[in-house]
Formats: sequence, C-alpha cells, structure tokens
Amino acid sequence: METSPGSTQRLLVAAAALGLPPIELHHFPEGTKTAQDAAGAIGCSVAMIVKSLVFVVDDHPVLALVPGDLRLDTNKLASVAGGQRATRAPLDLVREATGYVAGGTPPFGHARSLPIFADQKLARHGELWAAGGTPSTVFPISHNDLLNVTGATVCDITE
Repeated sequence: METSPGSTQRLLVAAAALGLPPIELHHFPEGTKTAQDAAGAIGCSVAMIVKSLVFVVDDHPVLALVPGDLRLDTNKLASVAGGQRATRAPLDLVREATGYVAGGTPPFGHARSLPIFADQKLARHGELWAAGGTPSTVFPISHNDLLNVTGATVCDITE
C-alpha cells in the first residue's frame, strides 16, 4: 500500500499475470494526480486519461473507470451497481480495497476483487492512459486491453 516504486512493481506483476504485454511506465516527478495534470505531462487530450475512482455503493466498494474530461454521475453508478446511493470512498478504504493511494490507483491489480464499471465514452479513443500505481506514474493501455483485463461492465456512468 505504499506510494513508492513497490506500488508500480505490483502493477507490473499484475499486468504480466493478466497476460498484458509489458507495460511502459512513465514517471513525472511533478505529479499526475489529476486528469488535467496527467494530460499536461503526457501531452495528450484529457479525454484519453482513465480516472480510476473508488466509490461506495450501499456499503460496498466499487471502481468506476471514467474519461478524464467527464464527471461521474453517482446516481447512474449506484443504479448500475444495483444500489441506492454512491459516495466517494474515504482515502483509507481506497488503500485497503485497492492497495494503492487515491490519485495513483490503476484500473487493475487491486488488493481485493472489486466490481468495476467502465464508462462507455472511454471508447472514444483507442489508446488511453491510466495511473501506474503512484500519483506520479502513468502508462498507456488500449481500450480493448483495458476492458479485457478489468472485466469491467461497460455502461453510461457520466453526467
């Protein structure tokens, strides 16, 4: 649950175990904690950033994968997750459920299995960028690989 290279190493191990080709991590010392920060550092559109957001739906943590240029609609997330209400997970729950800190949470390789919901608008781009285990690390991943390795339910969860 560290914010150090150990976090990125766990991500690399998870990627290999899931059958992904070796992922190329990009480190930005100034940080990529927000989608805007990441897009600026990479030099890509904010829409190409995958935000990995941990929310709690009726007392159960879930992961929402959302394009960086859009906002999550908590009512839609609660509905697709089969619950009544979705709220942002406290930081300690993010760490417990994923093994990573908020702002560095990758879309896969978590400490425990979570239901994952991917917004359908991620399909606007073939190549996406996701957090690489720390708030200063990102990696490219194709839209198809993202869906294959996460097993995410594709749905409309943005405003």
